[in-house]
Amino acid sequence: MKLKSLLFSLLAASVVSSAAFAQTPIVIKFSHVVSVDTPKGKAAERFKELAEKATKGRVKVELYPNSTLYKDKEELEALQLGAVQMLAPSLAKFGPLGVKEFEVFDLPYIFPGKDVLSSVTEGPIGKGLLKKLEPKGIVGLGFWDNGFKVMSSNKPIHMPADLKGQKLRIQSSKVLDAQMRALGANPQVLAFSEVYQALQTGVVDGTENPPSNLYTQKMHEVQKHVTLTNHGYLGYAVIVNKKFWDGLPADIRTELDGAMKTATKYANAIAQQENDKALEAVTKSGKTTVYALNDKERAEWRKALLPVQKEMEGRIGKELISSVNKEAAVLGYK
Repeated sequence: MKLKSLLFSLLAASVVSSAAFAQTPIVIKFSHVVSVDTPKGKAAERFKELAEKATKGRVKVELYPNSTLYKDKEELEALQLGAVQMLAPSLAKFGPLGVKEFEVFDLPYIFPGKDVLSSVTEGPIGKGLLKKLEPKGIVGLGFWDNGFKVMSSNKPIHMPADLKGQKLRIQSSKVLDAQMRALGANPQVLAFSEVYQALQTGVVDGTENPPSNLYTQKMHEVQKHVTLTNHGYLGYAVIVNKKFWDGLPADIRTELDGAMKTATKYANAIAQQENDKALEAVTKSGKTTVYALNDKERAEWRKALLPVQKEMEGRIGKELISSVNKEAAVLGYK
């Protein structure tokens, strides 16, 4: 009887233990460096909501915005090591990782409109770029839009020459370095979380950002002038640790992929709206003068920056740059 009782107890404990294990959710740590009220921050929240609902609680998504877990210099290494499962780094981050083709997104005036951008990210070019991440232990799940960048400084910026000699913060990107040098500026690589203080203390004179990043990080409080150059694009690739992703149950992976597709549509739909609202808020603050280029000035900016595309052919790939420009031509841009 004692043996039967012991066996019954062990069996019961095993059943309870197995049930508890089955109910333990799979945790996805999703780290990013921007505010929760940016397009990326809101899209991450939407993905969390959709993923947890679709998997009926079998997956828990933990969000770490504003560099609370990792700074942008650290996050890719953390993902590759498995310390974090999901990121949405800016596309400029993949050049230093060794996938230089992603720097095509950094080229000035490569995307004359959002329709060209969508054609690239949602078509064969975008899919091919994401595939190049897999040898690095990374799976690319999609592209999230943020928008076109404006220039900011404590001096008025109308013509490219107005930036001559100024120290301008950039991400770590050879293309962005070449871009700023083409304007006669001195590029300074800084982590995103350090930019506000650097602007405030004069370590750098200005920077480039979509309006939503500028406003949510309060950079407009320490920058007197913003010019709507729309010279470059800032977007993100949502990525996941490949070993983690491949190890997920197939049905979970399918549900997460569906949640990501829906979150991506949401992210790309709200980006322009969020930037428009941010620009309006910056203007209303009265702390920053917002200037829109006229046609003649815009032509001068294009003239100054378009040579960077040719300069970067050896790094990014002449064929890739040509393919993006062909997409623009197909859609009616010259």
